[in-house]
Amino acid sequence: MKSFVILLAGLLPLLCSSQYYTSSYKQNVSGDRRSPVGPAYRASSRARERRSRCYSDDDRAQKCVPEFLNAGYNGLIDVSNQCGVARPQEYCLQTGYGSAKECRICDAEVPSLSHPGHHLTDVDHDVNKTWWQSETMMEGIQYPNEVNLTLHLGKAFDITYVRLYFRSPRPESFAIYKRTSTNSVWTPYQFYSATCEDTYGLPESSYLGEDETRALCTSEFSDISPLTGGNVPFSTLENRPSAYTFESSAQLQDWVTATDIRIVLDRPNTFGDEVFGDPKVLRSYFYAVYDFAIGGRCKCNGHASNCVEATGLSGVRSLSCVCEHRTMGPTCNECQPFYNDKPWKRADSTDAYECRACDCNGYSVRCYFNQGLYQKTGHGGHCLDCTANRDGPNCQRCRDNYYEIEGGMCRACNCDEQGSSRLQCGSDGTCACKPGVGGNNCDRCEDDYFDFGSQGCKACGCELSGSYGNEPNCDPHSGVCSCKRNVEGQQCDKCKPGYFNMDDENEFGCTPCFCYGHSSICSSAGRYTK
Repeated sequence: MKSFVILLAGLLPLLCSSQYYTSSYKQNVSGDRRSPVGPAYRASSRARERRSRCYSDDDRAQKCVPEFLNAGYNGLIDVSNQCGVARPQEYCLQTGYGSAKECRICDAEVPSLSHPGHHLTDVDHDVNKTWWQSETMMEGIQYPNEVNLTLHLGKAFDITYVRLYFRSPRPESFAIYKRTSTNSVWTPYQFYSATCEDTYGLPESSYLGEDETRALCTSEFSDISPLTGGNVPFSTLENRPSAYTFESSAQLQDWVTATDIRIVLDRPNTFGDEVFGDPKVLRSYFYAVYDFAIGGRCKCNGHASNCVEATGLSGVRSLSCVCEHRTMGPTCNECQPFYNDKPWKRADSTDAYECRACDCNGYSVRCYFNQGLYQKTGHGGHCLDCTANRDGPNCQRCRDNYYEIEGGMCRACNCDEQGSSRLQCGSDGTCACKPGVGGNNCDRCEDDYFDFGSQGCKACGCELSGSYGNEPNCDPHSGVCSCKRNVEGQQCDKCKPGYFNMDDENEFGCTPCFCYGHSSICSSAGRYTK
């Protein structure tokens, strides 16, 4: 206990400045339970404060934490063993070796004689104390048969200390474990044993070495004295050098995090007289605990000053952070959907790391954080589901195959898939067409072209002087040119029989033959002039 108090005296001023500990820490570790810090649910009263503690008077974001409390108070607890459940059981008070034993009855069916698990976390007073009690050694409470006390906190907490206040002598060997979620494995916090090596395979040590998250084993608190009223306080940061730089130690931040705490009672303390098998002696050895207290704060990563009770979708009531700084999640561990312009970080005393809104130019309310974009531009918000047919990390441009019109709206290019060389049009909405294809949307053959397809259009090759109006114009499907009256051929490239001299100045294309009725076939003579 002395080393614990010395450490506390050194750590308290430092950690209070970072809002990790409060004066309530001293009160609870000392064993004064007349005025418990209060249930976790008392935090709801803080919600009535008009000004959030997560923002300064000039409205700047700052680190904030829920109140320090006894997280175990009235908590849900499971015990693997309880006296008087199967039948009324006799137990005897330990008064020392060889002394006469005063014996009593434990009966789970009689409230005044019952010692259930919830008595570990109820309100205790100096008078009429309640406690949990196990069966006795007469019923087999002895190593290697362990007894588990499991306290469910309802959500993740930053644990400062675990304290057990015993009615029976403190155990000869027991351990404290924690876990960080319902499905995670149990991690050892601390071992207590007069036989560390034999019981837990660990040397008795207070030296951590490189690993600051290693559980140690100590013989402190493992003596049979006192016979009642013994305390066992465990500080999560004792002898851990990075406690002085806690805000920058991700390793210790994880170390103090727990959703559940389990006490594993492995071996009770005895005077050695149990070997004689005297029933009264065997009935005097059992575990009994007045109080199981957990000092800590609801874990909200510096982004909430309140932790309130709420009912989830399953109907189970649990604690939840009232997240601020535009954060969300069970421990305010992520940014809100539209506030991902910079990476989420745990708040500290120098920077609240408030989540920043994405810049979507008014075209989206959802975004995600893009590390590559953040490293490149200093802004990591990549917008999702841009409206008005816009796209880009900031909805800053029209989506593919659209172009911008007046007012910032985007209009579809509608470039024909067969006739366009690409589906994206220019800034004026004009599509880029394949050879022989025309129209704003590249959806038809140009004049003098036909056979619209994936390769574009083929040239008709109309002879201009023989084409109607001296303009190349053909059927877009067959490729047959539109000829003048006296002209014929697929390409309007020859005079009809009885006509000669195709001429662009001739409205009808060719001149009728004049053979005085002797022939209808003629051709242009050499040096013929009009």
